Amino acid sequence: MVDYAIGLDYGTLSVRGVLIDSKKGNVFGVETYEYPHSVITDKLPGTQKSLDDYWCLQHTDDYLEGLEYVVKSLISQGEQKQISKKDIKSLGIDFTCCTVLPVDESGEPLLKKEAFKKEPHAWVKLWKHHASQKQADHINQVALDRREPWLPYYGGKISSEWLFPKLLQILEEAPAVYQEMDYFIEAGDWLVWQLTGQQKRSKSCAGYKALYQEELGGYPSADFFESVHPDFKDVISEKVHPDVYDIGTKAGCLKKEMANILGLSEETVIAVNNIDAHVCVASTGVTKANVMLNIIGTSSCDILLTNEKKVIPGIAGLVKDGAVKGLQAYETGQNAVGDIFSWFVETQVPKSYFSQAKENNQTIYQYLETLAAKLQPGQSGLIALDWWNGNRSTLMNAQLTGLVVGMTLKTKPEEIYRALIEATAFGKRMIVENFESNDIPIDSLVFCGGLPHKNKLLNQIYSDIIKKPILISNELETGAKSAAIFSLLAKDEEKTLETIIHDMSLDDYSEKYEVNQEYAAIYDELFGVYEELVNQFGRQTDFMARLQSIKQKRR
Repeated sequence: MVDYAIGLDYGTLSVRGVLIDSKKGNVFGVETYEYPHSVITDKLPGTQKSLDDYWCLQHTDDYLEGLEYVVKSLISQGEQKQISKKDIKSLGIDFTCCTVLPVDESGEPLLKKEAFKKEPHAWVKLWKHHASQKQADHINQVALDRREPWLPYYGGKISSEWLFPKLLQILEEAPAVYQEMDYFIEAGDWLVWQLTGQQKRSKSCAGYKALYQEELGGYPSADFFESVHPDFKDVISEKVHPDVYDIGTKAGCLKKEMANILGLSEETVIAVNNIDAHVCVASTGVTKANVMLNIIGTSSCDILLTNEKKVIPGIAGLVKDGAVKGLQAYETGQNAVGDIFSWFVETQVPKSYFSQAKENNQTIYQYLETLAAKLQPGQSGLIALDWWNGNRSTLMNAQLTGLVVGMTLKTKPEEIYRALIEATAFGKRMIVENFESNDIPIDSLVFCGGLPHKNKLLNQIYSDIIKKPILISNELETGAKSAAIFSLLAKDEEKTLETIIHDMSLDDYSEKYEVNQEYAAIYDELFGVYEELVNQFGRQTDFMARLQSIKQKRR
């Protein structure tokens, strides 16, 4: 008998869902819901309260409304294809991480309480909320001074994006919110709680974003947290649920209230929450050691699987079973990729280019790609640093900013566009070389996400700069389909991820990019310049931080 599963991929701007069958993974329905509140960066909704730089908030209503809209649409699409909703046996979600919020004992978000609606710290802090950099710096220094055993598993430095810097920021800047909350929870874990009525936190989220290392006994010690802040001593027992659960396992079944809202059975199995990037190993077929998965969209996240646990600098996290059970999984990534290209198109490209793109029946991105593809490496005389939203790997510094060098009065938009693509590829090469210089080989790279399917020039540039072949996943619904696959594991734990992937033929790749050796040689020279810029602006000077400080004083 064929069962069906729903997967929900909660991204930065929307939730996307799919309905698949349990045998071949065929997609029978697709739906997207864009968040009405989007990403809140300027003013808190319903108030005139301005937010400082680096703030990125969201609203939980968007998540729940998106859940209902997408699931009901998928049920309807299934029924049109003679699929009964009774045959939908499981549901899985993945979520941007670390996206966190304060809630009370029942799970109600503090932002829904009248007393806290106008308090920014009561709202959801999106993954790219970087306003807690000061707190991250403090945590890092305390951990370094104490020689905390978990610190090397995070490259020697944790990010402002993670759970404890964000929570410490609340304690220091909004103590009333800190005292009122009963839990500080990942949005994906919170949503699973809303679905099942049970708080079952993802071990993967805890491992990568909340310093949980099972082999070291779990979370850092109370002594460490007390050294960070006296009121942080019991943060695990008081604000963070101490129990965590493996991905691909059952969190519970759909509670009655939610079953009635969604139109599904109370017997529907709900999987433990997964991270939106890490979940993608399923639909891309990446379950083997020494293969790097690159999820490239608004930002970029890399998952590298290995058999051995080896500590190296410049990574974002290393967690056993973090992506695939039985393997170590390194996380690295870049804070902005597609976001950089969007910024360029929205603010820098002249109207004449949009007009020409329309005449050519192309999107503006397709038109820029066509023009940029005619250029040779190095022809523009430009090079850029890809730090429009800070640097995650290998510098772990959210205060770094973007840079373009070499512009003249003759510089054209397509030249800048190509230089920005090249900059993100140079950043990826630094990540790859960091692994390989520490004796961790990378046999191949698999790309997935929105950009690799839309931009063939990007794929080729990455291959030429990194000097490795690039395989493109055939799967278009990467995140949502993967979430559905993990729910199949949760429903039938006798199955293995490898078996499901083989049965669904998800490890076949029809598109491959080989290295252009002539271009690779030119890019080697350009990469040398890129490395000098990284050293100058990312390690040797504080120019960018000083500029940001001056900017803050003028607000």
